[in-house]
Amino acid sequence: MLMPLLSHKAARFTESVIRGMSVEARKYGAVNLAQGMPDFPAPAAIKDAACAAIQADINQYAITWGATDLRQAIAEHAGWHLGLEVDPETEITVTCGSTEAMLVALLSIINPGDEVILSQPFYENYWPDCVLAGATPVFVPVRPPGWTFDPDELAAAFSDKTKAIVLCNPNNPTGTVFTREELAQIAALCRKWDVIAITDEIYEHIIYDGRPHISLATLPGMKERTVTIGGMSKTYGVTGWRVGTIIAPPNLTHAFRQTHDYVSIGAAAPLQAAGALAYRMPRSYYDALAADYQTRRDKFTAALIDCGFTLQPPQGAYYIMAGIEAFGAKDDVSFAQHLVREEKIATVPGSSFFRDKELGRGYIRFCFCKKDETLDLAIERLQAVKKLRK
Repeated sequence: MLMPLLSHKAARFTESVIRGMSVEARKYGAVNLAQGMPDFPAPAAIKDAACAAIQADINQYAITWGATDLRQAIAEHAGWHLGLEVDPETEITVTCGSTEAMLVALLSIINPGDEVILSQPFYENYWPDCVLAGATPVFVPVRPPGWTFDPDELAAAFSDKTKAIVLCNPNNPTGTVFTREELAQIAALCRKWDVIAITDEIYEHIIYDGRPHISLATLPGMKERTVTIGGMSKTYGVTGWRVGTIIAPPNLTHAFRQTHDYVSIGAAAPLQAAGALAYRMPRSYYDALAADYQTRRDKFTAALIDCGFTLQPPQGAYYIMAGIEAFGAKDDVSFAQHLVREEKIATVPGSSFFRDKELGRGYIRFCFCKKDETLDLAIERLQAVKKLRK
């Protein structure tokens, strides 16, 4: 008898569309506005700290759940930025990026038959994470122009089977920053149905127009049921370092640490040493970060609108979901392939962020975490797109 080559779980997956578009960008010499990785240098002080740690022979295993100094720095940062009092000894786990953090959280809490609520669109890793953990995903749309939940639709998704809700705030791919009122509605449903909230807050410092970042864990009754995921990648421009964080109550943290130990053992020790310095950067660094990204946002959204794209300027993160209806495009995948192959601009088809693909056919996602020269070249190449307008 022939045995199946792949597990049923693995057979359900396809290549990451985002990473696939980066491959296309290299193949066709395109400006890569697909994958959310900066092309400008990380802060010199952080790089120097990593090099110094390597030279100081901090090259062996750190404590599995995170180096002591890094966890203390994360706790300090959570105190002033999130307004959370966190015990670094019992409530913090350091992981190999926030991607591992999400998978570890789901693997640690899910039992067969448990449901997990995901927004739609969603960051493309969330659905596979649910599959790997054995959860049944339940999708609730967020709709333009504001890309927010309908309160009744969201409430209808909760049931006795709901184990968790995954919330990305600020949101990838839509750029939405959830208000206190919206978070309060989600918190009330979590308390009513005894649900764990898993919040991906990796873009916590990239917020525009003076909006505050409100962590769901700070709302009444939510710290004991919220898993707050973050990391170094976006705030410090080191997406390749893979240092993620989980802040959670002690009972969940204990389970996360055990699972994390068997998934990856631990994040890179010298990069954790550099992370301790990063999380203690002066507050002026974070103000400048948001201001610099807001300048990029304003410049790039104006260029997209001039070309004919429709969009809601993002409130946070560094992505734009742009409507392509002005170009007569019915298929986001074909339109994105045309852009990368003919116009030399790599984007992400909107449907890749939806389980119901038709909901995303009218969109492509741009990222603008690029240096000025890169954005200027992209804007120059986008001028050719005007000829496609119907």
